Amino acid sequence: MQTRQLLTGATALLLSATALADSFTLSSPTISDGDTLSTAQVFNGFGCSGENTSPALQWSGAPEGTKSFALTVYDPDAPTGSGWWHWQVINIPAEVDSLAANAGSADGEMLPEGARQGPSDYGVKAFGGACPPEGDEPHRYQFTLYALGTETLQVPDNASAALIGFMINANTLGEASFTAKYGR
Repeated sequence: MQTRQLLTGATALLLSATALADSFTLSSPTISDGDTLSTAQVFNGFGCSGENTSPALQWSGAPEGTKSFALTVYDPDAPTGSGWWHWQVINIPAEVDSLAANAGSADGEMLPEGARQGPSDYGVKAFGGACPPEGDEPHRYQFTLYALGTETLQVPDNASAALIGFMINANTLGEASFTAKYGR
């Protein structure tokens, strides 16, 4: 009898955790999961001719206890051996539920107060658009929002993408994501 009660309790806990995870969502009014990025989100350089504009993003259903958010945009298909970081934003206040288009500009003027950008693999603290090598299969661009259990990630101004990723993962309560594609 006790084993059955334990299993029933464990199953209920697992189902409620899954329901909570399903309620945390990230979306964009201009990009749907599986869509191809538009010229607006393509890099302007390295042989690419785009507008290099971060998309508008919105989210809802953050887990209880969320004290801040972090956002990453990552290309796991880049032929580097370690992928390519296109954007990192940390210390987004918990009461914020969206970022405007072009919030990833280098001046950061459209970011919420307190939020800051980490380095992209283009070497700047700003959004860097898609620019896969010509002839590659379309690359995947993973937009991921992390709900964090801390108000701020304590990382130095010159922190690497790896250090920021470590700190995000150490403080994550939940995550929501969608993936877009782009090839040329």
